[in-house]
Amino acid sequence: MSIMQLSASMEETYLQSSFLKEFRIPNYILVPESEIVTVPDVPKCPVLVFINSRSGGQLGGDLLVTYRSLLNKNQVFDLGEEAPDEVLRRVYLNLEKVKANGDEFAIKIQERLRIIVAGGDGTAGWLLGVVCDLKLSHPPPIATVPLGTGNNLPFAFGWGKKNPGTDRHSVAQFLDQVQKAKEMKIDNWHLLMRMRVPKDGACDPIAPLELPHSLHAFHRVSATDELNKEGYHTFRGGFWNYFSMGMDAQISYAFHSERKLHPEKFKNQLVNQSTYAKLGCTQGWFCASLMHPSSRNIAQLAKVKILKKHGQWQDLEIPHSIRSIVCLNLPSFSGGLNPWGTPNSRKVRDRDLTPPYVDDGLLEVVGFRDAWHGLVLFAPNGHGTRLAQAHRILFEFHKGAADHTFMRIDGEPWKQPLPVDDDTVVVEISHHGQVNMLATHDCRSKSVHDPSSSPSQHGSGSEEHFSDEEDSVHGGGEEHRKFGAAETFRIPDEVDISRIS
Repeated sequence: MSIMQLSASMEETYLQSSFLKEFRIPNYILVPESEIVTVPDVPKCPVLVFINSRSGGQLGGDLLVTYRSLLNKNQVFDLGEEAPDEVLRRVYLNLEKVKANGDEFAIKIQERLRIIVAGGDGTAGWLLGVVCDLKLSHPPPIATVPLGTGNNLPFAFGWGKKNPGTDRHSVAQFLDQVQKAKEMKIDNWHLLMRMRVPKDGACDPIAPLELPHSLHAFHRVSATDELNKEGYHTFRGGFWNYFSMGMDAQISYAFHSERKLHPEKFKNQLVNQSTYAKLGCTQGWFCASLMHPSSRNIAQLAKVKILKKHGQWQDLEIPHSIRSIVCLNLPSFSGGLNPWGTPNSRKVRDRDLTPPYVDDGLLEVVGFRDAWHGLVLFAPNGHGTRLAQAHRILFEFHKGAADHTFMRIDGEPWKQPLPVDDDTVVVEISHHGQVNMLATHDCRSKSVHDPSSSPSQHGSGSEEHFSDEEDSVHGGGEEHRKFGAAETFRIPDEVDISRIS
């Protein structure tokens, strides 16, 4: 036997050893009415794996095959075949039935359970939204596998932004990282959009050819919904990473439309990113002052108000040159860039700005003039125009300012028609709650509860060579219980799933 053959044999032995047993879940936990078996040891890190087989070109399908070959195939799910709320409903109801019979193994499985989701940011956001909606008695923390174009969520929590290897050894390495990962809280945000019913035409969001999975959480509320208001169209949804409006969302919309029309051209991550850059040129993002109507600049389009955690609503001054505004929850945007950066000690003192914590109940609001302005993010200490940090944000669109604009949540864009004969179009963003994420120990996301993340630990690094001439600001609503992603499984708020038999 050659050295290479011996090495391959040893690797196979490793994969079939006790290592993988720490992740496997027996059938009787996963499949209702299965025969109960005696399992000697509870796995240290039982996982449910959700994979979007259509993400990453062929990689999603390959990853699905590999995970099913290493784990129990019944704990690995294809999101193209079954929605995550359906899966979690089945698994958790079965867990409760088994636990009711005094099964200590099931109790430990539920306590230790972790979730892995592989797909783009939209897929990851869909899964997070489902877990948020279900209000599980012990919600499992979630690890995200980068399998999209931007991969901002995985990158923010240390899982990288390049598409992963799909071979057995690469998957085993990722499982090992999941077992060693730390738990972090992450804020999530509710988005409400309301407008008077237009006299002519429709104002429903227009997605690129079809509504993506992640955007099914963004929808018009029903006539019986408590948020519905007679004479108005009301839409609601939520996001984890960012909400953006303006020209950056317009480029994203063009990219997604092109990909829907010609999916065969978008099977390579590098090609996707190159196409995105080209669309930035053709759509005028690099010469916005010439090709972008000033009526669509944010200040001309809408009035913006913010609310801190404590205090009153206050107007937010938006410089007239700003063509794109981003409301950030995570320090990762457009493939891993950090538009907020780390404010130095003077900004912390004079403007009460903090680093971008992911669990502080605040969004970072950043503006951009054009693509050239965005290039500053590639420089050390580079950042966009810092506008504010806010607990709630309100956009009030001016009467007849434009017939449409573009919006985007967590990488998924849409074209938003605006009634031109009315000034009652509003978009309000408010804090919704938190879920548990899994993160590597050296990830870029920081917790406000971690002493090593405090402003004093960041030093007073100079950023004065970046212009802040626009970097200035002049200057409680009802709870929304559902994120909106769990379409088929909505447990009433008064029901505790831990008590379901």
